[in-house]
Formats: sequence, C-alpha cells, structure tokens
Amino acid sequence: MEDRYIREIVIDWSAVPEDAYPRKISALRGLERLRLNRNVTLLCGENGTGKSTLLEAVAVAAGFNAEGGTRNYRFSTYDDVSPLSGAVSLVRGFRCPRNGYFFRAESFFNVATVTMTEYNDGSLPDYHACSHGESFLEFMQRATPQGLYLMDEPEAALSPQRQLTLLLHIARMAQAGAQFLIATHSPVLLGLPDAEILSFDGGAVRPCDYEDTESVRIMRLFLENREGLLRRLLEE
Repeated sequence: MEDRYIREIVIDWSAVPEDAYPRKISALRGLERLRLNRNVTLLCGENGTGKSTLLEAVAVAAGFNAEGGTRNYRFSTYDDVSPLSGAVSLVRGFRCPRNGYFFRAESFFNVATVTMTEYNDGSLPDYHACSHGESFLEFMQRATPQGLYLMDEPEAALSPQRQLTLLLHIARMAQAGAQFLIATHSPVLLGLPDAEILSFDGGAVRPCDYEDTESVRIMRLFLENREGLLRRLLEE
C-alpha cells in the first residue's frame, strides 16, 4: 500500500509555550515537518531525545487517548500530556483506518484495567490473568491490517523470543496495509523488514541504517567482547 494513513507530521512551534520542555529537546526543537515514507517507521535514540514526546503528540493528534488504548478510550489517571500535543497536526492519506491503538508500556496496566471494566463486551480475555507481555501479544493478534498502530517501547515486557513473534506479526500486518509508528530500543524490532529507521541522536531527527543505530552497535559490542567491555567499565 502506497497511501499511508499518516503521510506527514507537522509541528507549529508558535503553539508551544516558550518555557515548555519540548523546546529544550535538541532533536525536536528544529523539527517542523516529518514525512513518513513507509508503513513502518521506527524511532530510535537515547532516553530523553524526544521519541516518546513526539509519539504521544502524534497519538493525541490522531484522536487517541494520551494514556493509550483505542480512539474510544477517554479515561485519565494522571494529567501529564506534553505541551507538544496541541501543536502537532497530521497530513493524512486518502484511506481512513478502521481500527487503531496507542500502546504505552508505562501505562498498559491502567489501559488493561479500563478495558476489562469498561470496554469489555464479553469477547475479550482477562488481560490481568496473564503477564504484561502475554496480554499485549494477545491484543496484537486480534488487531487488523486496516489500522493505525502507535507503540512506545512495546518490547518492554517481551522476551527476545516474544519480540520476534511481535516483529513477524507487525511485518505481516504492514504488508497488508497497516501503518506503524514505533519508538523502540530493541535491536530485534529495529530489524523489521522494509521499515524506515529515524534516529533522534545527535540533536536532529535523521534516517539511520540498522547497523548504525546505537542500540545495535552497543549490543553487538557487548555480545562480541562482553568480558573486555565489562572489565573496562568496572575499572572506570
């Protein structure tokens, strides 16, 4: 599918207060437009570089609840929405997603609770009867290709094997037309085929090859020379 649900992300910085923290994030403050060229876009970079801040703002602009869930979810357990959320607009494609979901690892427990108490018509399993990772994979297996899926660190509760399961499911759904925007540190998920990787490191958002992502470079360094690396770090 060439026509994506979201073609471009636009930021109007005049709508962001001068003292708001997004203006202090190097990779974001120079960003005004970001084109999404693939059905899967992966956001990578060190903690604090703006990945989750931008993802949350896109989710709100797309009509999702800031804490996660589908577009029908309208609960709130805390008021911590980024000031960037009111400044982001989306250039949309011709297709409209039939389904969608905003997944945040940090608030998935709250979302699962609301799902079971307020949005369960009897067809859903008890998400609290299994692990965080199992609950998330159970949901993803029910998701449809005609959807928009925004994910913030979905690997947080998944073993490497389960990350591979998620990778395969995302790849198949994207091939069938679903669109994904994913913030991740996982070397497994960063390997998604036909995905565009955008790095937030170095003070700017830029395309990045898989081999050049910090997550992959550090993991490879650790696996290939674990003892030497640990010895050097512990000596320091």
